Amino acid sequence: MSTNEVRPTVSIVVPVRNGAATIGELLESLLKIDYDSSRLEIVVVDGNSTDRTREIVAKYPVKLLIQEGEGLNGGRNTGIRNSRGEIVAFTDADCVVPKDWINKIIEDFKDAQVGCAGGSSKGLYDNFLSQYADNSVFPTQRIFKKRQKLDMIKLFSNSPVGSNMAFRRDALKKVGGFDEGIRYGFDEDELVERVCEAGYKMVLDPEVFVWHKHRSTLKALLKQNINFGRGGGILLKKKKAGDPLSKWCRLSLIIFLAWLVIIGSLTFLTFTTKLNIFLIVLLGIILMPLLASAVFYMHRMPRNKRYERAILIYPLLDFLRAFTFGIGEIYELLKP
Repeated sequence: MSTNEVRPTVSIVVPVRNGAATIGELLESLLKIDYDSSRLEIVVVDGNSTDRTREIVAKYPVKLLIQEGEGLNGGRNTGIRNSRGEIVAFTDADCVVPKDWINKIIEDFKDAQVGCAGGSSKGLYDNFLSQYADNSVFPTQRIFKKRQKLDMIKLFSNSPVGSNMAFRRDALKKVGGFDEGIRYGFDEDELVERVCEAGYKMVLDPEVFVWHKHRSTLKALLKQNINFGRGGGILLKKKKAGDPLSKWCRLSLIIFLAWLVIIGSLTFLTFTTKLNIFLIVLLGIILMPLLASAVFYMHRMPRNKRYERAILIYPLLDFLRAFTFGIGEIYELLKP
């Protein structure tokens, strides 16, 4: 970027609730960002934390707000309303950003057609679950291999992740910001979908990345996936049937329900008829997803030696995540 070129003003919005254990490290990294400080502001929106989050944030030269509205999207909208940047970037309290994060984002907004941009969210730590989160068939965050400029979310495509995304303020005004009724998951995807429907394009840029502190226990990982499923259930209730996100959630739900029906039917036949053929088919249906996942990781092993010690565990984790996602989706759909 030319030194004579006027850079846009940028607001970084960080919604947080009970983030005392991680918010300090994020703010330290944000204050090291290589960007004109007169054109950059950091806005932390506290969602009524009960720990020391506000006390820690108050030690830094950033704007601290108390959240208006409900949920994560309520915090994001509070940040939008109380910030001034032409570009509004979002990250989370459990992230760390590189020095050139904003400069990389600004490059993508040189194109006036671009209304939103984002990139990868990679594991900060090198423990087993963090490695799995990045290398799974379906990474728990999003990792992009090549730059793409898209005009719509496709059925099996991606969109910027909440911990690493930015929007043109004009686009946010045009579509009305985040939908505070969308919670637990797909909240950022739903906004990106509306931004694209309004005529803007989105950019997925692997050079725009942050480090994320992935879930460190199996319990936390599965709870995260249940919540993602709940978000999918809410989306199905609120969105039109033809929307790409609704199609994806509906397809995942149909596959999960069909799998449960087949498993239940074969289990019933196995115990009532006592024929071995039904037991064999039952085991095959149960093991098929695990085997397919194992084949995927075997294919990747020559390029990533970490898969050698995970060839059995990764498929099991994939299975548990898919199962808990489906349970979360059903729970939210049945919830009054």
